[in-house]
Parts: sequence; C-alpha cells; structure tokens
Amino acid sequence: MIAPLDTVAIVGAGNMGGGMVQRLRERGWPVAVCDIDAQRQREAEAAGAQLCATPLEAAQRLPDGGVMAIVVVDAAQCRDALWGEQGAAAALRAGQTVMLCPTIAPEDVASMALRLGGQGVDTLDAPMSGGPARARAGTMSLMLAGATAVIERHTRLLDDLSNAIFRVGERVGDGARTKLVNNLLAGINLAGAAEVIALAERLGLDANVTLGVIERSSGQSWIGTDRLRRALTGDHQPLAHMTLLAKDTGLAVAAAHRAGHAGVLGPLAAAVFAAALGEGMAGRDDAALLDWMRAHPDGLPKP
Repeated sequence: MIAPLDTVAIVGAGNMGGGMVQRLRERGWPVAVCDIDAQRQREAEAAGAQLCATPLEAAQRLPDGGVMAIVVVDAAQCRDALWGEQGAAAALRAGQTVMLCPTIAPEDVASMALRLGGQGVDTLDAPMSGGPARARAGTMSLMLAGATAVIERHTRLLDDLSNAIFRVGERVGDGARTKLVNNLLAGINLAGAAEVIALAERLGLDANVTLGVIERSSGQSWIGTDRLRRALTGDHQPLAHMTLLAKDTGLAVAAAHRAGHAGVLGPLAAAVFAAALGEGMAGRDDAALLDWMRAHPDGLPKP
C-alpha cells in the first residue's frame, strides 16, 4: 500500500513556483502556498492548493519531516521568507527540510543552511532550470547539493518535481555554483544569438530564415531558439524577466572573481544585461535583448 502524501509548502508561486504547484497537485500532493501576488494566489487556489497569508502560516501546515520550497527571486527575499516578519523559520521544526530553489550566491546558501541547521532543519541547495513549462511538466533540471540522507528521504517528491535531477555533491552551495556556471553560459549564448540575428537583419537577411539555419547548424543554442523565436513572432509576454539573467550573470562573474578567474565573455555578457536594465528593460522578457542589440550596432555604450 502506498503511503499518503504529505503536505508540501511552497513560498513563491510565480513562473517557476506556480509550475511546481500545478505539477505537484497533478501528482496528488497536498500543497500549501504563499505568494504576495494575489493573482498567483488565485492561480494556486484554482490548482487545488491551500492558500496561506504568510510564510509562517505555510510552515505551520507542514507535517513532521515535511519540505518547504522557497521559490523566490534572490537572497534577500529568501531571508525575508525565512526570518522576516511572519517568516517561516519561527515555525520550522527539527527534521524538516528547506529547499532553496532561487539562483543566489553560494555563500548565501551556505549561511542560510548554517542558520537553519542551528534549529535542526535540513537544507537542500536546489536551483532549477528550464522555464515554467518544464516546471509544470516535471521536466525541469534540478541541481541538488546536500546530505545524501536528506535527498534520499525526499526522493518521491524530487522525482515528481523533475525527471532531470543532477546530484552535484553533498556540499551545500555546490548547487548554486553549478547553476551560476550554467546561467552564465545561458547569458553568453543569448547575448550572442541576439547579436547575430541583429547582424543578419543589418546584412539584409531574413531573420527567421537565418535563425532556422542556425537551429540546424553549429551555432544552435536552446536559449537562442527559445527566446528569439518568440521575439521574432512578436511574443513579448514576460516569461523570464531581463532582471533575472542580469542578476545571475552578475553573481556568476562575482563568483568567478572570487575564484581567481576573470574570464572574457562572461563579464561582457553581464555588462550587456546590466546596460539593458539601465535603459529601462527590467520589466521586459529577456528575449527583448534582440531589441537592445538592434539599437546598439556600435556595441556597448561608453560608461
């Protein structure tokens, strides 16, 4: 007989967290959700989730040994969800587990894990990749770092969340390091793809035809296809805001410097995303980097 599923708490039901909520509900998991956005709460409720007004309330719904996934944007939001006013940590108990899913600095992951460990709460360093549709389908990449015993304890939940789980090590923070490496390359690839499509247009080529050639040739990248196909069809719905890759490439470059690796392309990609933010593109999808490249045929603006 299969044991009944325990309630999972999710703080942050945005693009990725919302996909996780729907996936877990489809798989039969009871889910308690807290999000500051009323629309996200309504979407979670429609999926059958239990709504909570605060992270503290969500933590109070957790059973012994239960899991809370923090699916927010940055380290500051993680700390607020855990230790801010009405933060979850006040109700978390020894033997429970916090999954840290955002892309944040490894040092932030380690410091949060140390603080949670002081009250007997385990931490899984668990950044994600793949976008909302793959989170919803259970096919997103999940980069796990943490104690093997903790991972094994939650195998059923993790397998329902992702069919592409990578155990990168037991050292908490290595999931974050892996995600930063991946996202720096994603930023480099997207900046490169946007630049060459803008160049193709300048050369008088059909951008859609050119992208089709690239997709079947050596210049292909998943993020280039995903973002630029949408950009070229005029789909401007924000699925991954420009701020995210700007944040992630900046964090990756900072981590590289701390490791004594200055890099060449990474800092350039980070500078491109930072420049796009500086020109008011923060609220736009990162596919809008094509528009930025079209507007800057002479390269990065001088500081």
